[in-house]
Amino acid sequence: MSNNDDSRSFFETVFGKKINNTRIFPITTKIVIIFTMLILASNLTTNYINLISNREELISLMKELLVKDLKSLYSFSSTQYQIYEINGDLKNSVKILQNKALYEFKKKKSIALGIKTNGSFLFQASKLKKYERFHDADSLERMMKNKAVNINEGSFVISYNNEDYFAIYKYNPKWDTFILRGEELNEFYSKSRKIFFNISIISILITIACAIIGIFLLKYILRFVHIITSAIMDMSRDQKMEIINMKGASNDDITYLGVSFNSLSSTINNLVQIFRKFANKDVAIKAYKEREVRLEGTKKELTCLFSDIKQFTYMTETLGTDIITLLNLHYDKAIHEILKKDGIIGSIIGDALLAVYGSFDESKDNKSYQALISAYKIQEVAHSLREKMTDKKKKIERQMGKLTPTEGAVFKAVLIEVGVGIDAGQVFYGNIGSNDRMTNTVIGDTVNSASRLEGLTRIYKVSVICSESVKDDIEDNLINHGFYFMELDTVQVKGKTIGKRVYWPIPKSLLKPRMKQEISIYSEALDAYYKGQWRKALTGFRKCSLPAAQIFVSRTRNTTCPEDWNGIWTMQTK
Repeated sequence: MSNNDDSRSFFETVFGKKINNTRIFPITTKIVIIFTMLILASNLTTNYINLISNREELISLMKELLVKDLKSLYSFSSTQYQIYEINGDLKNSVKILQNKALYEFKKKKSIALGIKTNGSFLFQASKLKKYERFHDADSLERMMKNKAVNINEGSFVISYNNEDYFAIYKYNPKWDTFILRGEELNEFYSKSRKIFFNISIISILITIACAIIGIFLLKYILRFVHIITSAIMDMSRDQKMEIINMKGASNDDITYLGVSFNSLSSTINNLVQIFRKFANKDVAIKAYKEREVRLEGTKKELTCLFSDIKQFTYMTETLGTDIITLLNLHYDKAIHEILKKDGIIGSIIGDALLAVYGSFDESKDNKSYQALISAYKIQEVAHSLREKMTDKKKKIERQMGKLTPTEGAVFKAVLIEVGVGIDAGQVFYGNIGSNDRMTNTVIGDTVNSASRLEGLTRIYKVSVICSESVKDDIEDNLINHGFYFMELDTVQVKGKTIGKRVYWPIPKSLLKPRMKQEISIYSEALDAYYKGQWRKALTGFRKCSLPAAQIFVSRTRNTTCPEDWNGIWTMQTK
């Protein structure tokens, strides 16, 4: 590479490249230039103040050496010992020693101690609390060891009054005492800390002043960094890409970044929206976090809701391709209600819809209760659609007269009725397929059971049927859940080898006195039916006006109870 190429590369690194005759100036260069100047000014000022202050402090610390005080006190103690030998007044001699030391103190926590070899005090000169013995056994032991090898003086850090002291000592053989002079470390360093504090305040003020200037400069220069960052954070939160408003941006690399981002945003946003419509919310969230969708699955305790539109064959034959419009009218609101309760769509196959609850780990709501609420919301959606169609029929009849046979058939076809079955249990939940094409699915006996329970709604003439596991999950974990679970029957559905109790979950708002009476009659008849007392059961079911009672009337009317009766009715159809 030639020198010319090297110079050109360096120039472009510092001042940026030209794109379409516009130079994109690197934002890093702007930041480096500004911060280098500000930090340099701050550091030079701070270091200069530190240099001047530290010179004065070093001179001050040199003058505060303890050696002079200790020598004076040691000599005075020797003289005082001679006086003590003459007058024998120990108490007065100790008092004079203490006063002498106190007189020379310059700090509040200064100490001068006379420590005997047994740890007791000859004297304690301090403005602090007095003690019976010297508590720093390690320091006393150290002085004793030094004395044993004829080292009678030294310096070290001791502990006194629960604080650390720097001390100098010398052994006085006349008093058989270690004469010790010390200064508390924190107090000793107070001047240097004060200087450091003052320097810190000055440095902070200078830094703040520089930072304020820098903030205004950088805020202006980097104003579009904030705009872009805020916009991307909003997009990340909403999982939706949008166009960033770059109006008024200068020609630097941040603006180029924003413009480049916008050029991709529309296409990516469309792809994300399409993905979210075809993938469940939990899959989309996981894909967003992990940046991939893998072929994997786990066993989970989930609640499955299976809904099916009744008389769908007739509807399809009557409406033709218009059935799609009708289905979309129903599913648009029904699926919305399912998603509101943290349900996910397992599959949609024509008139049948499978929803799953409990796949969100962060959800604290009871999955079976959410499914049950959704079941009745789906019924409300279907009821609302029937009411609208009925209103339209009445309007046509007022304007045009009686409906034609064809119009009557269409009207009958659009009156959607939905059955819902709910079961809870362990299923396989995850992604299956291949790396080229995969789908999110739920597999297990619970799914099949929910489908069979939905089929029973046609037999027992109720809108929603659930299993005993759903009933127990709600009753055991929720208080005031608002439902009464009426036992309908014990059934062995087609394809199963064991029987299960099935229930009609009734909103307690519907439990009027007459309804409660009918339920009581039904329950007594069902008990007799289980026990093989079919004649008694038949009498009870005939008295009951609930639609579900009619199936038992049909079963027990013209036959007797089988000899091997176990209370389980085996279904021959799905």
